[in-house]
Amino acid sequence: MKKKVLATLLATAMTVGCLTGCGGGAAESPAAEAPAAEAPAAEEPAAEAPAADEAPEVEAPATAEEGTDPVANLIAATTGTVTLKVWASEEDQDLTNKLLDDFKAAYPDVTFDITLGAESESTAKDTVLTDVEAVADVYAFADDQINDLVNAGALQEVVANYTFDVVNENATGAVEAAAVDGKVYAYPMTADNGYFMFYDSSVFSESDVQSLEKMIEVADAAGKKIAMDISNGWYIYSFFQGAGLELKLNDDGLTNTCTWNGPGGTDVAQAILDLTASGVLVDMSDEDMATQIAEGNVVACVNGTWRAETAAEAWGDNYAATKLPTFKAGGKDCQMSSYSGYKLVGVNPHSANVGWAMLLAEFLTNEAAQTARFEARGLGPSNLAAASSDAVQANPAIAALAEQAAYATPQRVGGNFWSPAETLGQILASGNPDGTDLQELLDTTVEGITAPVE
Repeated sequence: MKKKVLATLLATAMTVGCLTGCGGGAAESPAAEAPAAEAPAAEEPAAEAPAADEAPEVEAPATAEEGTDPVANLIAATTGTVTLKVWASEEDQDLTNKLLDDFKAAYPDVTFDITLGAESESTAKDTVLTDVEAVADVYAFADDQINDLVNAGALQEVVANYTFDVVNENATGAVEAAAVDGKVYAYPMTADNGYFMFYDSSVFSESDVQSLEKMIEVADAAGKKIAMDISNGWYIYSFFQGAGLELKLNDDGLTNTCTWNGPGGTDVAQAILDLTASGVLVDMSDEDMATQIAEGNVVACVNGTWRAETAAEAWGDNYAATKLPTFKAGGKDCQMSSYSGYKLVGVNPHSANVGWAMLLAEFLTNEAAQTARFEARGLGPSNLAAASSDAVQANPAIAALAEQAAYATPQRVGGNFWSPAETLGQILASGNPDGTDLQELLDTTVEGITAPVE
């Protein structure tokens, strides 16, 4: 990844209160890379993966001038109590509390007043944008929210490093997901917010799970189901992108380009109709999957790491995971694609203690914190050293995510994508009950996806 080092010296950049936020437009979505835990070499897929875009140039935060200590400079510039508000997800409260205690213990000469609140990474943007100046100093969020947060002036650019090299010590895909217009605006925390295939290895062999059609055949013979949330734009994307059809966010950061109604689009739509017509591949929400897996009805599903524990408890020693399979469209085998996703930690540029907020954001996302997060919650690290551990590489879900990453792209779409894609998924999963011409159906879908934002 190309880098250019900022000319500003770290010691100057770290002075408390001198950092200010700046906005930026949306960057073109970079190609996703596998999490740092390198996946074993996979067999050549039946269909060629979509071509990767050239990685954008990312500015590296400034490095400290030799002989200087940026943390010592920060401490020296600090007077009085350092007050910080932190937001973490409900599931991350216990770990974050411990990390906050460790952070305060690391700087015993500084008086801290740090409060922790609960805010889901998935809803952080909506809450932050209600009042940018009043929200937490440090907060976690999903990477697809970064463009809106930067445009709203809600993220402090990562202009300098305190304790580790944020750019070079995290997976490239995670760093690029944290960047807008080549500038890093957040600290990568996890590299596991994507999806892949869970399966019961007592039902499917490793060869079976290479093809969705073969999986349907095997599950049907066993009287079982395969689950996928087809009525969800996040998942239906895997079919169209896998067949080489395009969906991307435009440079305005609001509208979309989509070619799902182009050549080959109706073949993909027909493939989804054929797959769901089997009655084996079932359109199912995440919550329903959890129930059906536990009850033994679902023996494979397309889902993410958050469902790993459910599958492991239900299938025991037979619990397995792998990349998504191929599917047939227009007589050709197509490798299912996916969205890659990362969880990030951002700093509010309106914080009264921006320097300390940046140092805390580093602490919450460093190698030790990411290792602890994996051990406590099974979340895949973006930190290269943490992700290279034997424990991480031996985790079936994380390994599957790494394997799928070769066919994944970051989620960068405008808001008008979700509703038309959901409607398309509902129609196809239910068998196109009105008998709508597939080209007409796709034309209508694309019209909605690419509509101007009012």
